[in-house]
Amino acid sequence: LTPLSVTKAADHDLGFQVFNSFGNGYRLTKNKEYKEIILKTADTLATLFNPKVGTIQSWPHNKMGGHNTIIDNMMNLELLFWASKNGGSKNLYDIAVKHAETTMANHFRPDNTSYHVIIYDFETGKKIKGRTAQGYSDDSMWARGQAWAIYGFTMTYRETKDVKFLDFAHKLARVYLDKLTTEDLIPYWDFNAPNIPNEPRDASAAAIVSSALLELSSYTKDKNLKAEYLTKAKKMIVSLSDHYQSHDVNSAFLLHSTGHKPANSEIDCSINYADYYYLEALLRLQKLK
Repeated sequence: LTPLSVTKAADHDLGFQVFNSFGNGYRLTKNKEYKEIILKTADTLATLFNPKVGTIQSWPHNKMGGHNTIIDNMMNLELLFWASKNGGSKNLYDIAVKHAETTMANHFRPDNTSYHVIIYDFETGKKIKGRTAQGYSDDSMWARGQAWAIYGFTMTYRETKDVKFLDFAHKLARVYLDKLTTEDLIPYWDFNAPNIPNEPRDASAAAIVSSALLELSSYTKDKNLKAEYLTKAKKMIVSLSDHYQSHDVNSAFLLHSTGHKPANSEIDCSINYADYYYLEALLRLQKLK
């Protein structure tokens, strides 16, 4: 992963790749070399920011007719926030906030469900259209996309303390929980997939949402809402642990995630980010207790 910090940004997923690894490594060891890699990576990620659009470009190798931004990109902002507060440029903070604001304004339908991809005009910065890549259709609620949004805006509130991001995180969580009809609270890969209940589940979405709800509950003053978040997050974690965990000799913790069903890729399998957010949720739950 180290070369990612100094090579030209070919991918937006630098937060996932470097902050989730070196970030935790630095937090636990205070190894100065890790910190340098994190700071350099943040600068590399910032090169994908288009000030005319107001977002970091996703998939720079795949233009799709404009400047793409996917909802997953909210997760990479944590790298920028951290770097801006730990020796990096203050401009990194401003880029992260602008990306979150632009995403909040353009990436969601009137009912607060998320598009996977928004395509912007490179030059004018105007929104061209919303579409999907890994979801069922351009108008469907792709489970992991909504999960990234809930987590991303909760984290953005943590880093900025701007209440508009907190209010929005609540709205995103509300529509997810209201539309979640499975008894075990593990969603189908897309809430609008055509063959429910004969559709694959996505354990990764449940892992991400459970972790996000535990954090969101800590910012929630409404006692009933706080209790709902905690109760449902715990039930998601129990379901994952009891029915989605790999108990054989397997390098993964969780089974039954769905990566990219339209491409027939990673269907009903183990995925590393499912494991990552599952472990994070377990650690957050342990701290609450």
